Amino acid sequence: MNILIVIPSRYGSTRFEGKPLIDIHGKSLVRRTYEQALKTQLNAKVMVATDDERIHQHVLEFGESIMTSSEHVSGTDRCFEVYHKQTGPVDIVVNLQGDEPFILPSQIEALVKAFENPEVEIATLKKPILNSEDLFNPNIVKVASQSNGLALYFSRHTLPYIRNQKENEWINSFKFFRHIGIYAFRANVIGGLSELKPSSLEIAESLEQLRWLENGYKIHVTETDFVSPAIDTPEDLLTVDNFLKMNPEMI
Repeated sequence: MNILIVIPSRYGSTRFEGKPLIDIHGKSLVRRTYEQALKTQLNAKVMVATDDERIHQHVLEFGESIMTSSEHVSGTDRCFEVYHKQTGPVDIVVNLQGDEPFILPSQIEALVKAFENPEVEIATLKKPILNSEDLFNPNIVKVASQSNGLALYFSRHTLPYIRNQKENEWINSFKFFRHIGIYAFRANVIGGLSELKPSSLEIAESLEQLRWLENGYKIHVTETDFVSPAIDTPEDLLTVDNFLKMNPEMI
């Protein structure tokens, strides 16, 4: 398979402006994400997609970057533009968020492996939830899947609801999963996704993947046992420092 890994990267952010260019132990956030993608055994082409000249010029110092439209409302749309501009063959497009500097190469590989099943259209990852704090945190998206690995639903609410038990007992009574927001698409699918209009479920939960489910697309969810620390605000950098102290091999 011919794999294209696209890293959408925006400079503007209401919570953390200029996030892609922040320094993390001597390397920018976007560079660390790019280099993690290069470590896979997929022989993939890796490109940063941005609408900001500062990010574009920075990435060109160490890798490949492409300027994309500033009108895109999602990373999926930005990925489709990059795919559309490719001249060589592409079978799978991976959307790797630009704020995933510690994503494991094996996780990207596991995502792509799902496409060995010819029926898989979209693939993503999930990880078991191990504590009640994460379980009831609306900023952590939950996912429920079928026995064949296809997603049933994603929600910011706890999913599923455990009837006839106190909430503080839920975590020990069911195997809950959090969604990890990295996606891969068959090349012949991503174009159709970019043409879909926002759906009612998507608007209600502010989750783009619900648009795909509402329109009948099948999302395969692969289990992983690792999630890297989120970097959404400047305060999260302290969490990153603590993470690196515990995982010095990732510096």
